[in-house]
Amino acid sequence: MNNKTNYRMKKFIMSALLIGATAAAQAQSIPVYLDESKPIEQRIDDALSRMTLEEKIAVIHAQSKFSSPGVKRLGFPDLWTDDGPHGVRPDVLWDEWEQAGQTNDSCVAFPALTCLAATWNPQLARMYGENLAEEALYRNKSVMLGPGVNIYRTPLGGRNFEYMGEDPWLASRMVVPYVQGLQSKGVAACVKHYALNNDEEYRHQVNVIVSDRALHEIYLPAFKAAVQEGGAWSIMGAYNLYQNQHNCHNATMLNKILKKDWGFDGVVISDWGGCHDTEEAINNGLDLEFGSWTNGLSEGTSNAYDNYYLAVPYKKLIQEGKYTTKELDEKVRRVLRLFYRTTMNRHKPYGFLCSESHYQTALKIAQEGIVLLKNDKINELKNEPLLPLNLQKMKRILVVGENAIKMMTVGGGSSSLKAQKEILPLDGIKARFADAEVDFVRGYVGDTVQSYNGVTVGRSLYETRTQAELTAEAVEKAKQADAVIFIGGLNKSDYQDCEGHDRKSYDLPYAQNEVIEAILKVNPRLVYVNISGNAAALPWINKVPAVVQAWFIGSEAGEAIASVLAGDVNPSGKLPFTWYASLGQCGAHATGSYPGNWREDYKIIDEEYKEGIYVGYRYTDANKLKPLFAFGHGLSYTTFKLGKVTTNTQHLTPSTKLTFTVPVTNTGKVAGSETVQLYIAAKQSKVDRPVKELKAFQKVYLQPGETRNVTLTIGADAVSYYDETANSWCAEPGTYEALIGTASDKLPTKYTFKLK
Repeated sequence: MNNKTNYRMKKFIMSALLIGATAAAQAQSIPVYLDESKPIEQRIDDALSRMTLEEKIAVIHAQSKFSSPGVKRLGFPDLWTDDGPHGVRPDVLWDEWEQAGQTNDSCVAFPALTCLAATWNPQLARMYGENLAEEALYRNKSVMLGPGVNIYRTPLGGRNFEYMGEDPWLASRMVVPYVQGLQSKGVAACVKHYALNNDEEYRHQVNVIVSDRALHEIYLPAFKAAVQEGGAWSIMGAYNLYQNQHNCHNATMLNKILKKDWGFDGVVISDWGGCHDTEEAINNGLDLEFGSWTNGLSEGTSNAYDNYYLAVPYKKLIQEGKYTTKELDEKVRRVLRLFYRTTMNRHKPYGFLCSESHYQTALKIAQEGIVLLKNDKINELKNEPLLPLNLQKMKRILVVGENAIKMMTVGGGSSSLKAQKEILPLDGIKARFADAEVDFVRGYVGDTVQSYNGVTVGRSLYETRTQAELTAEAVEKAKQADAVIFIGGLNKSDYQDCEGHDRKSYDLPYAQNEVIEAILKVNPRLVYVNISGNAAALPWINKVPAVVQAWFIGSEAGEAIASVLAGDVNPSGKLPFTWYASLGQCGAHATGSYPGNWREDYKIIDEEYKEGIYVGYRYTDANKLKPLFAFGHGLSYTTFKLGKVTTNTQHLTPSTKLTFTVPVTNTGKVAGSETVQLYIAAKQSKVDRPVKELKAFQKVYLQPGETRNVTLTIGADAVSYYDETANSWCAEPGTYEALIGTASDKLPTKYTFKLK
C-alpha cells in the first residue's frame, strides 16, 4: 500500500469516526419527547414536564370549528378532526359552518353504517376503516368522528342511519374491525355518541333513565368492544343526560365505566357544544372540548375559543388555587398520547383520495348490504319471481320516484358530504338496462332544496305540477311498462333521516303510498326499492311482489342497485334491525316510554326506558309479535340448506369454548352468500331472560352445489347476563339451547348444552 492510498484510508476512517461521533452526539441531544426509540409513556412524561400552564390549557379545547392546537414551541402540530363516519366532510371556514370553497376536498361517499351492518361481514368493516383512513390522511385529518354505535331503539330515530342496528352483538362485531382498520393507518377513530344517544329531538335535554342491566347488556357492549378489542383512541360524549349529568362530563359514564372499568387510555372528546360546565368537565372525565358556536360561548367577545369551559375559566380556577394541575395533567397526558398515535406518528402511510380501490370498496359494501326483503312468484311470469329482472321479458321499464334522482350524500346533518361523484339510481338503471326502454316519472314531490352546506344537488328537483297530475302520469305510463321500479323511502331532510330531529311518523312521507296503490291497480309487476336508514310502514306490502332495502349507499348507489335488480349481484344483506308492522310492535312505543316527559320547568325531558333489555327482536319475541320482516332477514336469488350441526363438546365451562360446525350447501342455480346466525336461549334462570339473543354469525360464499362448513364459537360470555345486585356479569350454570339458522325467525336447528 503506497503512502497516498494509506493517507486516503486514514482520512476515510477518520471521517467515518467523526460522522459516527457526531451522530452519537446528536442522538444524545435529542429530547426524550422527540426520541422515537423511547416508549411513548416516557415521551409523554418528558413533553408534559416542558409545557407551560398556557400550553396545557390550549391543547384541551378547540381553536377552530374542527381543530385544536398542538404545541408549536415543542414541535407538536395542530390536531385536525373531521366528520364523519361515511366519508371525509368538506372543509369549512375556520370559524364558520360554511364551506371553505376548496377544490381538493371532494371524497368517496361510502355507504351509511346501517348498510355496513347489513352486510354482516366484519371483513368489509375492516376495509371500510382502511379506505376511509386513506382519504382522511390525504386531507390531513388525524381524528375521524365516527363510527357511531348507538342502538336502534325506535325507527323514528333521525340518526339511526349512522349507526349499526339494534343488536349489541352485531354492532360489536362490526365496529371492532372498522376501528382497527382506521387506526392501522394512523388515523384515530372517535366512537360516538357515548352513550344512550337514541333520540335526536331535544337531544340536549333528554335525561335517560335506564336500568343498569339494560345499560350494560344493550347500550354499552359495542362501545366496550370498540375500546377493549378495537383499541379506540378517542370517544365522543353524547349530548343527552344520564343520571342528570350530561354525558360529555358524566362521572359514571366517563370516570367509572369508560376509564376505570374498561381501562380506556384515549381521549374523551365532547360533541360539538356538548360541554355545559367547567367544574363538571374538570372532574367528570372530559379531555378535549369542541364547540358549535361561531363566537365561542360569549356574544361579542374576541378570542372566542378562550371562553370555552376548558379554556380561560379553567385556567383561572387553577390560578385562584381552587384546583391544582393534577386533573389538567391527566387530560393533557391523554391528548399527548393521541398526538403520538396520530400527528407525531412519522411512520403512518401517505393518503390518497377518490381512488379506484376506494370506489370498489364502496361498491362492494353497497352490494353486500342491499337486502332483498320480498320476492314473490308471479303467475303471469310463469310462476317465476319478479327479480332479477329478465330482459327477455322486460323490454319496457318505468322508474318512478323522486329518490331515483335525488342525491343522498347531501344533507342529513354532519354526515353530509361533497362526493366526487354519486351515481343516482335512475342513471345506474339506465346504464345497466341500456337495451331496454327505460322511462322515468317523478311520482311525488318530497324535497326541492337545491343545496346543503354549500353543496348543490346535481340535478334540479324543482316541480310545479300537482300531486294529482304526477299520480296520473305515473299510472298512464305504468300501463305500458313490463315492470315498474318504484324508488322511494325517506330522504335526509329534517324530520326524516337527519341529525337534529326525529321522524314524526312511521309512515312513508309525501304521497308515496297513494302513488304505489294507484300503479298497482294497472300493473302488478312492481319492484319497490326503499332508500332509507330506517324502517317504515308499508300498508300495500301484500300486493307488491318484490321489495328491496337499499339504504343510503353513497357514491356507487345507482350501480349497486342496478346490479342487484339485474341479477349481476346476488343480494346477501340481512336486516340489522326488526322491521315492525307498526310502531305498536316496538318496545319503546308500546310501553309509552318514547319520547319521555318534560319536567315542570320545561328544561329537561325524563325518558325512562321502560322496555329495559327488550329492544327490537327481544321485544317482539317476548310478546309473540310477528314483525313485517324479522331481524336478520334477507333473501337471495339462490337457495341454501343447512346440514346437521356437530360440536367439539357437549358442555361449556367458564374457561372453555363451545364450537358448532354447520355444513351449508348452495342448492340453487347461482352463486351467492348466506349468513348463518346462532342465538342462545336460557332454559331456566333466576332472572328474566330474552327468548333468544344473537351470539355468533358467519357469512359464507358458495358456488351452485358447493358445500362448506361454517364454524361458530361461543364462550361463557354468550350465556351471561348483567347481575344488578353484584354489579357484574353472571354466567349461570344450567341448560341452554343454541338456535341456528338464517334469520331470527328462521332457526330450524336446535342444540342443547350445559354450562358447568
